[in-house]
Amino acid sequence: MSTNLVLYFKNRLNQHSATASKNVSNWSGTCYITPLIGAYLADSYLGRYWTIAVFSIIYAIGMTLLTLSASVPGIKPTCHGHGDENCRATTLESAVCFLALYLIALGTGGIKPCVSSYGADQFDDTDSAEKERKSSFFNWFYFSINIGALIASSLLVWIQDNVGWGWGFGIPAVAMAIAVVSFFSGTRLYRNQKPGGSAITRICQVVMASIRKYNVEVPADESLLYETAETESAIKGSRKLDHTNELRFFDKAAVLAQSDKVKESKNPWRLCTVTQVEELKSILRILPVWATGIIFSTVYGQMSTLFVLQGQTMDTRVGNSTFKIPPASLSIFDTLSVIFWVPVYDRIIVPIATKFTGNKNGLTQLQRMGIGLFISIFSMVAAAILELIRLRMVRRHNYYQLEEIPMTIFWQVPQYFIIGCAEVFYFIGQLEFFYEQAPDAMRSFCSALSLTTVALGQYLSSLLVTIVTKISTRNGSPGWIPDNLNFGHIDYFFWLLALLSVVNLIAFLVVSMLYTYKRPVGTLR
Repeated sequence: MSTNLVLYFKNRLNQHSATASKNVSNWSGTCYITPLIGAYLADSYLGRYWTIAVFSIIYAIGMTLLTLSASVPGIKPTCHGHGDENCRATTLESAVCFLALYLIALGTGGIKPCVSSYGADQFDDTDSAEKERKSSFFNWFYFSINIGALIASSLLVWIQDNVGWGWGFGIPAVAMAIAVVSFFSGTRLYRNQKPGGSAITRICQVVMASIRKYNVEVPADESLLYETAETESAIKGSRKLDHTNELRFFDKAAVLAQSDKVKESKNPWRLCTVTQVEELKSILRILPVWATGIIFSTVYGQMSTLFVLQGQTMDTRVGNSTFKIPPASLSIFDTLSVIFWVPVYDRIIVPIATKFTGNKNGLTQLQRMGIGLFISIFSMVAAAILELIRLRMVRRHNYYQLEEIPMTIFWQVPQYFIIGCAEVFYFIGQLEFFYEQAPDAMRSFCSALSLTTVALGQYLSSLLVTIVTKISTRNGSPGWIPDNLNFGHIDYFFWLLALLSVVNLIAFLVVSMLYTYKRPVGTLR
């Protein structure tokens, strides 16, 4: 939905470039915040199956309303003339559009954190062959997403620009309805894990118990810490976790004090199991890795905002023909890059890397993510250099008032292709990392946590646009991102993101070297 949305806001809702860019970023960000709601319900009460089912229906309703908002007189924006000329949207028309979009954002909150985790749940960790295939599953799961994105960034964008927005929104609405039916059709085949109860409650219990026992000394012998005698964890849907020596303050929650020994039934707000303590530790260890994903997501988000606006100022014709490619369709090269690199990584890079590292998956998840962060820097460098060259041409030939300067839009291909390559390393590595390193009963939550980096990346992009616009428009200057980019300097914005990416990579390397992987024992209930 985000591929061409910036032009819908700008041309149909009559929003300024900076406003349209911020609105897309804010909506996209919300789509990656709501997964925290869906993940909490999935892990605690509903399970992943019912969460996907319920929220998919909400998503389909939102898609249907969005289609109506772009096609039904009275709620669709009114245009005078041909195409997108002189379009205006009333308050009601804008409200219906945004209501639909934020229903989609809510619906996606139950889908995004659960689908990849639910797919991985179908593989048995106790079966070595299935466990090995699970790593490959994440690659092909992301591959399948990008097949859909390929259609969205090519066919759908063309339909939106040349046939109509009603059809452009209606086709994915029908596709979503088909997806819901497809999901339900496999119900009898799925493996389901039991929800483990409120993860937030368990975390709060560990924190409260640790604070209450702040003056209690943690024994040097970890076997003296409290754990259930059974082979299975007391938490449904979770294996037991081995004790680790980091963050020892929280071990106080598992210390058997004199008051705990007197009572027959243990108070979970005073005494927690080692597994429950390690559950909290796992989340805290993941957080620094999680934080380094925000800048990457800010870079990734430029494809649906500034890359589109940059492409709109260039020659969109294909060769010497009259056919024009929609600027948003250039994201097809990001998708093609992913489709190219996934099999290359899975079938070529992994076997070669395995020979050098001894790791059956080729690279560790953190190594894979680090390579993705490194590659992403060059996407911003490529975008900045292209804009520098474009602006020089504008100044040299006085093209300031031209809507499209005589410079082919296909010069944008490298920056899209590089981001696609970075995605294969970073986003797929992130998917697998947050699934594997999450406590068993909090996998949906950790998948949602990884998605919030995309949300915060979008919000950070919106914030940076606001800041640079405010600073750069002082003294009557058009600023970095004016409506007519020929008077602007979005190359400065791309250089800023490249610099932030370098700093972020250094922080990631430090965090990775200090990270301790979790050690589960036992079997899932």
